[in-house]
Order: sequence, then structure tokens, then C-alpha cells
Amino acid sequence: MLILISVSTNIFVFAAYVFILVIEFIFTKILYVRFSTPWLITTLIYIMFIIYQILTRVNEQIEKGRVKEILYCIIDAVNGIPLVNRDDKIAFICENELAQTTLFKILIGEIDPDSGSIKWGQTITKSHFPKDNSEFFDGVNLNLVDWMRQYSEDQSESFLRGFLGRMLFSGDDALKPANVLSGGERVRCMLSRLMLSGSNVLILDQPTNHLDLEAITALNNGLISFKEIVLFSSHDHQFIQTTANRIIELTEDGMIDMAMTYDEYLERKEKRRKVN
Repeated sequence: MLILISVSTNIFVFAAYVFILVIEFIFTKILYVRFSTPWLITTLIYIMFIIYQILTRVNEQIEKGRVKEILYCIIDAVNGIPLVNRDDKIAFICENELAQTTLFKILIGEIDPDSGSIKWGQTITKSHFPKDNSEFFDGVNLNLVDWMRQYSEDQSESFLRGFLGRMLFSGDDALKPANVLSGGERVRCMLSRLMLSGSNVLILDQPTNHLDLEAITALNNGLISFKEIVLFSSHDHQFIQTTANRIIELTEDGMIDMAMTYDEYLERKEKRRKVN
């Protein structure tokens, strides 16, 4: 569910006050329910706590320069992934890689969750970088120009060759059959496909696999400059550290969500380990 809120903090406070008055009116004037003072106080404290949580989120966005527009993407899946801000780069950490891959497949709708549901906002467009890309290349009798043409609005060969050139497929390499590419070349093609999509949510499952340092650095810089949502997993420590601004650890008991860098997450995890 995608919610676009264009309000100030004063409106939130006013709305909360009106809400409390409406609830009191419904109970006392319509339902004729008399509630005790402790019950009322408890209810008001709970409501104010919810308001505090909302205002905290709003203030975070105001500090980032978004006073008039706050964009939240709420994804309800696998015990509930909480609020995702528009420029979040979330690294998913899990000892079970299959769990990560399964989560990403659920998020893109490739498989259904055992419980719960997912509802993406109407303005959301998402692209997926799968860990296993063999289905995109095995048995495909196309050269790279024609392979890219499948995913491009601009069908001209000059545009496609120029795009492939930026991904280090220049000259005759652009005519190489897609089904004979190496692992690293396949990854570069998949990243090209991702770039052509123009999506505002990228879901990347181990995108650094098979890439050399130069390619990883280029990908890293591209994701840092990307102004929308990125959900990803990786084994590359430096890639996670420089890309992610939030870490979600998937465990057998649920998940741990931390708005911090990867190094900060590892430091906190080590402290928890020592305490336990």
C-alpha cells in the first residue's frame, strides 16, 4: 500500500485531537457507554503514542528537506516489513540465502506467501535482479543487440549498441550470442535490463556475484545516486557498507530492522552476542 501524505505536523496534531473528540462522542452520545477515567487515560496515552511515532517519521523527512511531501511505501509480507521511505537502500541479511531469495520472489509476485499479503502502491514500478539468471540466456538464440531490444522502448540499433557500449560490450561484442556469455557478462546484461526499466523500486538478489572490482564500483555508484527504493542482498562487505542506509536481518524468530550502516549493524550485533 502506498500512502502519499502532504501535510504538516500541525495538521497531524489537529487530526489526532479531532479523532479523540469523535471517539468520545460516539461512546458517550451514540452508544451510551460510560467508561472509567483509567480506561480513558490508557486509551489517550496509546493514541498519543501512535501520534508520536507518526510525528517522528515526519520530522525525519523534514530534516531531509521534504516539508510538504512525505512518501511512504508500506509492504505487508512475511510477518510484515515496516515502513519503507522513498530513498531507503535496504540490505537484507540472513544466514539462509534461500530465505532471502524466497522473500524477494514473494515481493515481486513470483510466488505467493504462506500467510499475509502484499499490496504495492499504484505508482510503484519494480524490477527484479534474480540470483539465478539462466532462464534469460539458456537456449536463447539472439545476439546481444536483439536480446536488449526485448527490454527497450527505443528499438533502434544505434541506441542499443550505444547502451551496450556503456556496459563494456563494444564493437563485435554487441553481436555475441546471448547463450554463450560468461557469468560476469550475463550479470552486466541483467543490470542493463534493469537500467532500461526505469522502475522506482529495485529488488536485487546478490547483484555483485561474478562482477570484477571495476563493475562492482560502477554498480555501487549507480545505486548510491539512485533516488528511489533499493532492496538488496550481497556478500560484499564494502558494497553493503557504502550502499545501504538500513539493515534488515532475517532470523528464525522474525526480523531485526535497524536504520544504520552495515558496520554499525555488525558492531551492535557483536555487542549483543557478548551480552548473551
